[in-house]
Amino acid sequence: MEKQKLHNTDRQLEKAILVAVENDRSVLSAEESLNELEDLTKTAGAEVLDRLIQRRDVVHAGHYLGKGKLEELKDLAALHGANMIICDDELSPAQIRNMSKQLDLKIIDRTLLILDIFAKRAVSSEGKVQVELAQLKYTLSHLSGLGISLSRLGGGIGTRGPGESKLESDRRHIRSRISELQHQLEEIQTQRGVQREQRTRNNVPVVSLAGYTNAGKSTLMNLLTNAGVLEEDKLFATLDTTTRKVKLPGGTGILLTDTVGFIHKLPHNLVKAFRATLEETVFADIILHVIDSANPMREHQMSVVYKTLKDLDCIAKPIIAVFNKSDKNPELPFPSDANARAAVSVSAKTGDGVQSLLDEIEKLINSLRQKTKICLPYSEGSLLDLIHRRCEIVNEEHTEEGTLIELYANDEIAGKILKYIL
Repeated sequence: MEKQKLHNTDRQLEKAILVAVENDRSVLSAEESLNELEDLTKTAGAEVLDRLIQRRDVVHAGHYLGKGKLEELKDLAALHGANMIICDDELSPAQIRNMSKQLDLKIIDRTLLILDIFAKRAVSSEGKVQVELAQLKYTLSHLSGLGISLSRLGGGIGTRGPGESKLESDRRHIRSRISELQHQLEEIQTQRGVQREQRTRNNVPVVSLAGYTNAGKSTLMNLLTNAGVLEEDKLFATLDTTTRKVKLPGGTGILLTDTVGFIHKLPHNLVKAFRATLEETVFADIILHVIDSANPMREHQMSVVYKTLKDLDCIAKPIIAVFNKSDKNPELPFPSDANARAAVSVSAKTGDGVQSLLDEIEKLINSLRQKTKICLPYSEGSLLDLIHRRCEIVNEEHTEEGTLIELYANDEIAGKILKYIL
């Protein structure tokens, strides 16, 4: 007799019913939150058959839904032939176990759904390390609930990616793997630190794209840099960090960095796991907050992004609000944005407004630096060579006294040229 598999990995079409609990403390209405959950579900490759909402003061500690509503959900699943329930909150192990036992279906929560999408999207070795780390931390905290739910049906949402082979591992093995991955991430952070130090020495300003997922960051990145980043009308279409050079109208060279998008109820473990990637935003000189101006939920999405930037301790950085997708609704007025130094309307799809955006970036960069004029003696040839390599030169001319240079200098160079300032 063939031994029964602990975990069946054969893919089958996932058919889901979405479930949410709504109360007066909810930031979004349950319908609005489930709209986003439906987009996430489709991005992960499942079909949404129906949705169920229960209004109650707090979620049920044991079953997420009340028992009467759980029976209603069981009938609804049978009616549609659903094989999966996706809940709009992170569930406890007990809730997963009890719902799975009661419904005899796979139970997935919002966090596991997002982890599944991240596992699908991760391309670089760094991205895969970060995804696996987040998966294992989630698995470690949910072992008692996941065993029943994920062995019930094989393949698909919640079981994809580098973490799936660890689902039946014991806690000691998982903790050992987590420690190993954290060490790898520390090495990545060290490498990034060396790269940032080099950029600082070379006086290259760094501009980071941040924004809600699917706001159009990757499209804007491709327009400005020809970076070849994947563009899809899906949530979390790109996951790995991309950095490219851009030359501004006045000749200033910058590095433009694209990072993972933010989302409502972004799991805390994901923010921690992707800290190495998100540090590109933390250490940026300027943040471009890309906003889907055509989205009716844009103001809520803006607040989610600013909360995440605050959690990353970079809300005080100079920010330009980039209201993207102006081609969809050109007459739509900007919402007020007290966090931004400037606001620009653009269409990354058509290119409208991009020149104004580049002008604003250059204006802001120049306002953050001090222009200096020096007369450098001809005997200081090595210093002149250093200035040429590490500074942005506005004007240069040769006189009898020496070389007159108007330049933007970082702190290191400013100390070396102090005695030659005019």
